[in-house]
Amino acid sequence: MRLLHTSDWHLGRSFHRVSLLDAQAAFLDHLVAVAREREVDAVLVAGDIYDRAIPPLRAVELFDAALHRLAAAGVPTVMISGNHDSARRLGVGAGLIERAGVHLRTDPAGAGTPVLLADAHGPVALYGLPYLEPALVRESFGVRKASHAAVLGAAMDRVRADLATRPHGTRSVVLAHAFVAGGLPSESERDITVGGVQSVPAGVFDGVDYAALGHLHGCQTVGERVRYSGSPLAYSFSEVHHRKTMWLVDLGPAGEIAAERIDCPVPRPLARISGRLDELLADPALARHEDAWVEATLTDPVRPAEPMARLARRFPHTLSLLFAPERAADDPARSYAQRLRDRDDRQIAEDFVAHVRGAGPDAPERATLAEAFETVRIAAAEREAAG
Repeated sequence: MRLLHTSDWHLGRSFHRVSLLDAQAAFLDHLVAVAREREVDAVLVAGDIYDRAIPPLRAVELFDAALHRLAAAGVPTVMISGNHDSARRLGVGAGLIERAGVHLRTDPAGAGTPVLLADAHGPVALYGLPYLEPALVRESFGVRKASHAAVLGAAMDRVRADLATRPHGTRSVVLAHAFVAGGLPSESERDITVGGVQSVPAGVFDGVDYAALGHLHGCQTVGERVRYSGSPLAYSFSEVHHRKTMWLVDLGPAGEIAAERIDCPVPRPLARISGRLDELLADPALARHEDAWVEATLTDPVRPAEPMARLARRFPHTLSLLFAPERAADDPARSYAQRLRDRDDRQIAEDFVAHVRGAGPDAPERATLAEAFETVRIAAAEREAAG
């Protein structure tokens, strides 16, 4: 069986205030064309179809058109909701849409109920595990600890239990939206940390032939049978070196995996350049970036006049301008952004306590801060789940 694995479309998202809707439409054209030309048996979309719970109208129209075209091509499609999606909104009409061969899996309660397809070698069970917010599904899954590993493990227990009732030789595929240990994140994924831990072990997917993952935006192989497709477009300059692709996966008669990367259309290349402004404007080696979306970091000791306007004359698609003056590491004038780089919200709060009080928080105070941040995160997740 031939599967086309994609995820993290983030329909409606912009790139530094530049609309990507035309680029997303071009990607969906490409996806449908690949599904037809490569004779795909099923398309798998592993979450984050939209960029936010209430997407703009044109994003909804893109999604609707893609579903109609896949259904018209006779290509079954299995989709799950991600942490950016409103599962309840995305799942509206799922029962009716399923009649057209589009299987939306947005309800955690259906984790152990597969979409059943078949090829010349027998049945294939495809299980869709929507993004599982631990605090919201812990009780329904009967787990004591509200952690990603616990709730995803419980969902996979349901998958394995159902699979055990299927005819011998039934092959299995799981779609999941999670941060699996060993995966490499970028700056454009929304944090899903729970209690300071966001990753789950890859071993949670043991027992299935292929795990089609979403959430991380870089295409990567966690294990032969556990892969991220990555996002089809770059959504941050941290993805400058990403090769944006989908996985074309051939599932053999005994569950063998053969995977090929299918390149996605690139609307415009990305470039990160750094140096003094005059050097950036004169360096002939940077000519290759003149048509790229550019993030420029200026290292001039003193901020130059009209830097964005001057950069735009050579790099007309400059979208981000940063300043990192050449200073010693202990210089008190170091930028605030530099001091906060690679520090999460809790660490920043602890640093603030140390700054105003002269001493950092003790263990009980750190626990209180962690609990406060977790409460805010869960409240936000509950509001999004409620629509």
